Amino acid sequence: MKHLTILVPDGHPNPITILSTFMAFVQAEKHRAMKKQKPVFDKIILAGISETVSVFNGMFSVAPVANISEITATDLVIIPAFLPQTNPAQNIELNKRTMEWILHQYKNGAEVASLCTGAYVLAATGLVDDKKCSIHWNDTDTFRTMFPQVNLVADQVITHEYGIYTCGGAFSFMNLIIYLIEQYYGREMAILSSKLFQIDMDRSSQSPYIVFNGQKSHNDPVVLVAQEFIEKNASNKFSVEELAKELAVSRRSLDRRFIKATGNTPIEYCQRVKMELAKKQLESSRKTVQEIMYEVGYSDLNAFREVFRKITGLSPLEYRNKYNINYQVITN
Repeated sequence: MKHLTILVPDGHPNPITILSTFMAFVQAEKHRAMKKQKPVFDKIILAGISETVSVFNGMFSVAPVANISEITATDLVIIPAFLPQTNPAQNIELNKRTMEWILHQYKNGAEVASLCTGAYVLAATGLVDDKKCSIHWNDTDTFRTMFPQVNLVADQVITHEYGIYTCGGAFSFMNLIIYLIEQYYGREMAILSSKLFQIDMDRSSQSPYIVFNGQKSHNDPVVLVAQEFIEKNASNKFSVEELAKELAVSRRSLDRRFIKATGNTPIEYCQRVKMELAKKQLESSRKTVQEIMYEVGYSDLNAFREVFRKITGLSPLEYRNKYNINYQVITN
């Protein structure tokens, strides 16, 4: 007998991720039953520590049907997301017993999946140390600060290694659910589920959705000044050597401090700032790609396109087609 355990953690879990996950797997089992096939999971259990978890200031509550202490063995554990703007450290503190249980299950052979910000609890178990992990792009700075030992790949929608699954944020958690259904039920059921829930399959990148707001949750005053300079002069051409000279530090020292503080080199940070300006223009204006290229300080169209695709996963024209309803063009 195989068991699937969907956790109802303490703190501020997102009920949408709990109930949608439950519905998706129940639907898959119903479809197998209709075809006279044996169930993949004999039990799909909502489990937690507390009798009831209230969210949205008590407007909504989720009642686990079992206490995790009653579950001695399971085959797949799914950690739901937490509500936006809730305190990750507090959610972790409230779920120490749950984390111990997750560790025990994984060591006994269970696979573990985290949905969006459920990755905070997963990371706090130590299971993704030196492993790939994804989370909502808006949580990357906080997550990197809390868990520098984790290989955060925030541009990916799904990661999967060593029996551990993670995914990016918001409603992309359903992409991971479809992926899990494919792993356990097969491709045919995954395709049917994607059609029933109207979720695009095989989406692999968060890059087109990322809004770059700078990575400033650090305490390096030189890097902060450098970031402000880059953001104010994003339309101008300047070299990192010139920037380092302006800050009275060596180029090597600036690179080292920048990477430590932001995860990017000064050049990568500058590219991200420039591409964010270009994205906003492509979303709202009717300027040509070449005009936008000049405005963000590029003179080589091929170089601009290459950097834009590297950061967003799309060409400038593909990005405009996706997000600017007033400027539709045909792309190859």
